[in-house]
Amino acid sequence: MYALLRTSLLAGLAIAALVFPLAAMAGLSAKAGFDSIDTLSVEVTETDPPLTSYVYAADGETLVSLFYDEFRRHVALDEVAPVMQQAMVSAEDSRFYTHNGVDYRGIVRAMVANNSSGGVEQGASTITMQYVRGALQLNAETIDEVIAATEQTATRKLTEARLAMAVEEQLTKDQILERYLNQAYFGHNAYGIFAAAQVYFSKHPSELNLQESATLAGLVQAPSAYDPITSDQTQALGRRNWVLDRMVDIDYLSRGDASEVRGLPIELQVSDPPNSCIGIQGTPTEFGFFCDYFRRWWREQDAFGATPAERERELRQGGYTIITTLDPDIQKMANKHVNDAQSEDSRLAHGAVVMEPGTGRIKAMGLNRTFSYDQKHNGPHSNPSFDRKGNYPNTVNPVLGGGAEGGYQAGSTFKVFTMLAALDAGYPLDYNISSPNRVATSFVSATTACGGRWCPKNGSAAMAGNRDMWSGFGMSVNTYFAQLIDRVGADKTVEMAERMGLQWRSEGDAYYASEERRSGWGPFTLGVSDVQPIEMTNVFNTLAAEGLYCEPIPALRIIDPEGQELDAATPRCHQELDEDVARAATDAARCVTETQRKGAQCGPWGTSKIVGALAGRPVAGKSGTTDGDRASWFLGYTPQLTVGAFMADPDYIFNPVGKSNTTKSKETAGKIFRDALKGVEEVKFKPPSRDIMYGD
Repeated sequence: MYALLRTSLLAGLAIAALVFPLAAMAGLSAKAGFDSIDTLSVEVTETDPPLTSYVYAADGETLVSLFYDEFRRHVALDEVAPVMQQAMVSAEDSRFYTHNGVDYRGIVRAMVANNSSGGVEQGASTITMQYVRGALQLNAETIDEVIAATEQTATRKLTEARLAMAVEEQLTKDQILERYLNQAYFGHNAYGIFAAAQVYFSKHPSELNLQESATLAGLVQAPSAYDPITSDQTQALGRRNWVLDRMVDIDYLSRGDASEVRGLPIELQVSDPPNSCIGIQGTPTEFGFFCDYFRRWWREQDAFGATPAERERELRQGGYTIITTLDPDIQKMANKHVNDAQSEDSRLAHGAVVMEPGTGRIKAMGLNRTFSYDQKHNGPHSNPSFDRKGNYPNTVNPVLGGGAEGGYQAGSTFKVFTMLAALDAGYPLDYNISSPNRVATSFVSATTACGGRWCPKNGSAAMAGNRDMWSGFGMSVNTYFAQLIDRVGADKTVEMAERMGLQWRSEGDAYYASEERRSGWGPFTLGVSDVQPIEMTNVFNTLAAEGLYCEPIPALRIIDPEGQELDAATPRCHQELDEDVARAATDAARCVTETQRKGAQCGPWGTSKIVGALAGRPVAGKSGTTDGDRASWFLGYTPQLTVGAFMADPDYIFNPVGKSNTTKSKETAGKIFRDALKGVEEVKFKPPSRDIMYGD
């Protein structure tokens, strides 16, 4: 009885408000007064609902992922099938094109129907009033404002009705219908008609037919009750057929056409749109790690908000179209090769990063892991002191870089920083140092093996001899670089690493890299600092670009909902190294992958000849392994492409990769060069000047 009286009272008040608006409005709060109603109606017409951001590969067609809080994409009214427009008007507001925002006859009809049933069977809200209610919720800044926009009170109904009439004075009927169709909720996280057509029928709203349109129009009143996906469709069929009858009643449809559809089942083609790099359907999950790197990059860009949280909200609600730097073909190659080279120890991560010199654009990020939160079937953690599952084969950790987590020691690849510091200081490539199997340096060591001095030795006795930068780098002679950093200065070497983009990712590294201690950090040249694959790949990408340093960037174009292209995706580059210094480093780095080069004293072998052999063209680079073979690396480049490959255990860095795996990073990099550059014209490295090669 109370519900019946309350419903009658609300309806009566609404009618009174419309017939005697001055008397009704006098009782409302100041915010609902005439002046504020006019102001508020302008805000309502300018409402921008949250929109989904679409992220594509560099080809502009391959979907990488979506980002959204509410799956919604705006479409113009002429992009919605006319039959869908008619079905929605029939279901929600049959006199939409004749009333002024409030349907007086509908209010009376609803009051009579509800009184007869003893409950609320029919609503009196027009499409315009429903749009107003939704807009008020979207514009709400507090929970109280959300409640005020939806509470079942006479005051709210009166305010909504007055706003609806004001909106009708500012917008055309087509504009209101377009906004409503893009705002309405259809269930299954489908907000707006574009999302609804995608989720239920996997098609564009312009392609919807009669039975699909009637089904969707019937959902808006109660998406859960009429859900055709999870229910037995009895309720959904009844509601769809009711919509068909309404379309007949207002002459949108003939009875014969309606009868043909009434007997048909609801045939769905359900899709589950991807969100935040997870659940991608129809595209390989191999895009997940690149996608997550993009998300982390976006959170760091000041252009999208003051804080990381604000920036992510902008990504999830801003409706951007983002063309990334990802090359889907190279990505597939990278994933194939890192997985083909899988170790028998599945705990070991094997990954590769591919970049473009001169722009910093990331072309691929391959990893022998699946980007997934579902880790219930993962193997045990490789750290024996941890009683929990490890991050293999499924993980969402940024193994290749981009997060705040630490990295992995990169071994002899760090010799590049000592060589660059020496070249930058004026040492020539032919700078010769007698390099025995073990050498004592001036750097202090905690060990007593060499009288308290740091005294590294070579990987093999055959490396000993008179070496210069060509042979020392090509053969990876530890004692040559131990003496070179002693002469150039460890502080200059650490400074060079910082110039090339390295960050200190552990307390220990930050301690030794501090201004007061870096001059004593001789072991730095052998790669004792942690580094992420993405940043180490970019070091060699800078050499490939002849000293032009570019920040790693995953975005090619960023377009806002108005079609304006933002400059946030513009490469951020500056000349960090003298071109001649970079070319000289490249000349020495070619000794790593090539032997018996004309005009270069590369020594009897290079540590990574297999890369040059697989690539089938000149490649410069450097391999690296750490003490105990805990990680293996190869970082290399041509003038057109840079590849960084590594293998390590990201869960437990003390778990060795083993001697049998130390060549896999080289093989993977060589195969990526071979396949990615197939059919691409070879570009030759530019030689350095004679002055920087020879110290005559």
